[in-house]
Formats: sequence, structure tokens, C-alpha cells
Amino acid sequence: MAQKISLRDYQRELAERLRLADSARSPSKLGLEIGTESWLVDLAEAGEVIPVPPITPVPLTRPWFRGVVNVRGNLYSVIDFAGFLATGYCAGGEQARLVVLGERFRSAAALLVHRSLGLRNPVELQARALAAEKPAWLRAEYDDDAGRRWRELDVAALVRDPDFLSVAL
Repeated sequence: MAQKISLRDYQRELAERLRLADSARSPSKLGLEIGTESWLVDLAEAGEVIPVPPITPVPLTRPWFRGVVNVRGNLYSVIDFAGFLATGYCAGGEQARLVVLGERFRSAAALLVHRSLGLRNPVELQARALAAEKPAWLRAEYDDDAGRRWRELDVAALVRDPDFLSVAL
């Protein structure tokens, strides 16, 4: 016969198991290649990463505003993030991806990136000091063991940035 335990003991044990599981999990960030730069995006801020569907151009917009795409019946604005950063433009290709921003931002936007680099654990990176004159959407900078610099994107700040929102010419 199964041993009986009180509801309070069960809840206490369950809370302890959840706390231990949460502490064992390492925080992960999505690594992205944007031009020659490496960027990180918090997984909670990136809705999904998908291959690039056909993009419909929109006239009289900035060059980095590539147009709109239909993703499962929803329209998303496509921003060439390298173009927005003024580091070149994404030519597309097999490795190019769209990072559809999380629904919680209500922006209906997607970032066109050169490729996804998989998950990165920020615990394995060394934090760098940020310059005083940095964009509000640059959350942090890191170096990895190979000397590669990683920049972390603050999506919430990006979708509020006046330059990001001003797509018209």
C-alpha cells in the first residue's frame, strides 16, 4: 500500500524539487551571426528562429527594412539587423534566419540575421565594460575563451527605440 503524506508535506517537497531543478538549469542565450559580429538574445525574448520565407518589399522605407513576411497567417515586419547596425546587409542564402521577436513585445517584427549559432551559456563568457555612449538596446558585451566578442541584445529596448520604429524614408 502506498505511503500517505499530508498535502503540506507534498507541496513542500514539490517546491524543493522545483527549486533544485531551476538552480541546476544553466541560463542559455541564442547566439546569432550578424555580418561579422556575434550577438546573443535571451531565449525568452526570441519567439522563434525560422528559415527565411519570401519577403514582400515595401516601397519608401529605409534600406534595412526589408519588407513583410507571412508566418502562419501573421504578417511580420522584417528588419535586416546588420543593415540597422550599419555593418552591411544580409544577402540571404541557406543559413540566413529570421528571429521572430517574442509575442510579449507586440511588435510583429522579425530580425533577419546571417545565421544562428546555437545556444551559448553566459556563465562561460567574461563580461566586458560597456562604453558610456552605447545604444539603449545593447544590454551587455562579453568575450569568450577564443577572443570572440559577443554583444547581448535587449529586445524590449530595441522595439521601443525611435530609430527602430522609424522605417519610412
